[in-house]
Amino acid sequence: MKKILMLLIVLSGCQRSQPAVPDLPELVLDKQRASRFAALSIACVDREYPNKPGNVVDSDETVRPPRELTPAFYGCFDWHSAVHGHWALVRLLKTFPDLPEAAVIKKKLDGNLSKERLEKELAYLEEKRNKTFERPYGWGWLLRLAAELETFEDPDAKRWREALKPVADHLARRSIDYFNTLSVPIRAGTHPNSAFAMAHMLDYARAAGDRELEDAIKTRARDFYAGDRDCPTAYEPSGEDFISPCLAEADLMRRVLDKKEFVSWLDGFLPPLYCKKFRPLLAPAEIKDLKDPKIGHLIGLSLQRAWCYRGIAGALDDQDPRRRFYSKLARLHRHTAVRQMFDSGYGGEHWLASFAIYLLTGTGR
Repeated sequence: MKKILMLLIVLSGCQRSQPAVPDLPELVLDKQRASRFAALSIACVDREYPNKPGNVVDSDETVRPPRELTPAFYGCFDWHSAVHGHWALVRLLKTFPDLPEAAVIKKKLDGNLSKERLEKELAYLEEKRNKTFERPYGWGWLLRLAAELETFEDPDAKRWREALKPVADHLARRSIDYFNTLSVPIRAGTHPNSAFAMAHMLDYARAAGDRELEDAIKTRARDFYAGDRDCPTAYEPSGEDFISPCLAEADLMRRVLDKKEFVSWLDGFLPPLYCKKFRPLLAPAEIKDLKDPKIGHLIGLSLQRAWCYRGIAGALDDQDPRRRFYSKLARLHRHTAVRQMFDSGYGGEHWLASFAIYLLTGTGR
């Protein structure tokens, strides 16, 4: 009988023990590193060009510079990166109020998160031709920015929060309509991924006390993902991914399900640590050109995997062997990405700081 069990383990591609993963130390976000990250976002939130617009053009009148179309979020190469660039600055200011760059950060935020500019931003988003603009990735990050301001007890932050609120309310209602209309989730490793945006939105809903949005996200998350089994890990990663479809889904569901329900779901969704099917999720992806703006997405993938592993591990009991192993994987991916990101050129620098700050400040736990 024992021989038969051993044969079944071998045939299934599983080992008897966990694969070897280095146990790296934690990376601490101190002021020096925070200043280095802050410099990347400071450098881009008002940098209009180069720019990759994502808007629909339906007449000559709609061909206008980004600063006129979206006067709050026109820098950092594209709208969503400008949004999470502002989130990064808010998060750093909140975490390190006496950061050397604090005065510069406040000046940038005062300028772009003003009532006047955000009223124009809302008007742009409300235009019919912009119904799908930045959906759902940019919407998720806008609500993440709003969530950060909801929990920031600072007079300036209160002013920014009030100015941003109409935009957040608009996108929250749009998100409910969108996910209620979506027949099946989008499982891409890039911007359209449903689970990635829903996690940001759910955190916002809870921070802002938006029960309607919270209930809608929880309901649709169950509709989309509760029955999922055997995530196809062999397909990860695609060559330009910055989101792990499998881990993003698990990171959302640990927010939606209670602990017992989540552990049962996870047992059927991700393969055992010692099986061949888990191997694609083990190591950071090889990146042959860090400066290629699309291939360099894989740096962000390591950061996103790291925060997913951290969050999933935190949802497990201490005695669950996956908890320590996922934590080791989080540190491995984190070390790799932080080492790579400053060699990525503007194609990476305009957005990677946000992902690193999200991870290193414990956002979304």
